[in-house]
Amino acid sequence: MDKNRPSLIKRISKIFLKTIIGMVVIIAMVLVATFVIHQINLSSEADKIEDYGQKIKVFDGTMNTTIDGHGADTIVLLTGFGTASPRLDFEPLIRELDKKYTVITIEPYGYGLSSETNRERSLNNMAEEIHEVVKQLNLNRFILMGHSIAGLYSLAYINRYPGEATAFVGIDTSVPTQPWPGYNSAPLDFLAKAGVVRAVLTFFGNEKPKDESEVQRFEQQHMITMKVTGNNTLHREAASLTNSFKDAQELAFPKHLPVLLFADENSAVKGWTALHQEQANSVDKGKLVLLPGSHYLHHTQSKRIVAELDAFL
Repeated sequence: MDKNRPSLIKRISKIFLKTIIGMVVIIAMVLVATFVIHQINLSSEADKIEDYGQKIKVFDGTMNTTIDGHGADTIVLLTGFGTASPRLDFEPLIRELDKKYTVITIEPYGYGLSSETNRERSLNNMAEEIHEVVKQLNLNRFILMGHSIAGLYSLAYINRYPGEATAFVGIDTSVPTQPWPGYNSAPLDFLAKAGVVRAVLTFFGNEKPKDESEVQRFEQQHMITMKVTGNNTLHREAASLTNSFKDAQELAFPKHLPVLLFADENSAVKGWTALHQEQANSVDKGKLVLLPGSHYLHHTQSKRIVAELDAFL
C-alpha cells in the first residue's frame, strides 16, 4: 500500500475545500457589487420615471389608470402577470384602439405606477379591485379585453359582476383547464433584488429600438421593470396562481356574452388551440383567431386584432 496516498487525498481535499470557499467568496462579492449598483441606479432612476395616468384610491392603496381616445364604446384593458408597465406594454395596441374606442388601462397593485397592497392576491380580490376602479370611473357598460392571466381574472369579474361587460376579448389568455405546473417566483425575486436581473439585461437584454419615437418608451419600461420586478405584491400574486387556476375551473362565460379570442398558433402549451376553441364554442357568439407571433401578440399583431374586433362587434 502506498503510504503517501492518505496525505495526497488530504491535500486534494484541502485544495477542493479552498476552491469551494473561494468560489463562494467571489459569488458573494459579485452579489454585493450588483446589489449596490442596483440600489444606486434605482435611486437615480426614481426621478427619471415619467408620471402618467391617474391614481385611484382602492382599499389600502392606489391603482394607476390611463384613459386614451374618445370613442363611444369603451374598452377596459387588463394585463398579463408580471408585465412591469401595462400601459407602456399595451402601447402598440392602444394606438390602434383609440382611433375608434375609449381605452382604459388598469395597472393592478404592484404593477407600473400603482402602489403595493397587503390584500390577498386571490381571484376574487383581483376582480373586486378592478371593479372598484371601474365603479369610480362611472363605467356601467364596457368591453373587457385582457392578456394572459387576465383571462382568469376576467372570467371571475364577469361572473361576479354580471351585465357590466358587453363582450370579452382575450389575447392569448390563460384558460382554467390548461396545464399548470405551478410557479415559484422566489429565485427570480432574489435575483431581481440582488441586481443580477439588471446586470443580465444590461449585457444581454434587448437592444434599443432603432425608431427614435420608441426609444423613450423602451427606456421608461426598463426603469419601471427594475423598480417593480421582485416586489412583494407580485411575489404573493405568483404564489396565488395555482389557487386562481383551481378556483377559475368552477367558472364559465355566460352563454349570451360575445367572446373573441386570439391565440398564438405556435404556442408550446399542450392543447392550446383546442382549449381556446372550447371556450369560443361555449357561448352563442364566440370566435377563435389564431395568429403567428408570440405570447405577446399585441406587440406585433395589433392592427389585425383591432380589425378582427371591429368586424366581430
